[in-house]
Amino acid sequence: MADDGKMEEEQLYEDGYEDEIPIEGQEEFAGTGGAEELEAMKKKLKEMEDEAARLKAMQASVAGEAGTSQGAAGGAAAPDLAAKEEIDGRSVYVGNVDYACTPEELQQLFQSCGTVNRVTILTDKFGSPKGYAYIEFLEVDAVANAVLLDGSELRGRQIKVVQKRTNVPGLKAPRGRGGFRGGFAGGYGGRE
Repeated sequence: MADDGKMEEEQLYEDGYEDEIPIEGQEEFAGTGGAEELEAMKKKLKEMEDEAARLKAMQASVAGEAGTSQGAAGGAAAPDLAAKEEIDGRSVYVGNVDYACTPEELQQLFQSCGTVNRVTILTDKFGSPKGYAYIEFLEVDAVANAVLLDGSELRGRQIKVVQKRTNVPGLKAPRGRGGFRGGFAGGYGGRE
């Protein structure tokens, strides 16, 4: 009997009936329905490509308009080094700021020094304050007045106020452990 079942399988295989097993989703593409669906997909793809081209053209025109309105900046996305130095010349760094301190509290503390243009409390990637801030003034001479507040208290903490330095791109302090490591003979702890 086992031989009869095996012979039936071989006969089915030789007759080509193994291709008759329906595959899931195969019925969708039977006949002309598959060609119509393919044409509909091609049409939808063409519409999406046209929409992407229109959006790219709109972005380019908006960027062009923004570039002409900036004038002296030359349409650059970020301010150049001279503009950064000018802004940093009107700014101070405030360290040891309480984590619950608000920009309004800092503005109120520094408004006696001069007109405060911007208060920036730096945060980590989760939105928690890092404990320091930058205050930008409208006048350069307000920085000297603000530095006089160094050592004053804000929310029970003694704050540090210094003039903001300008970061120069590409100029970093060397990293690593430094030069001489190990003992005279080398190896671990000076032993061989």
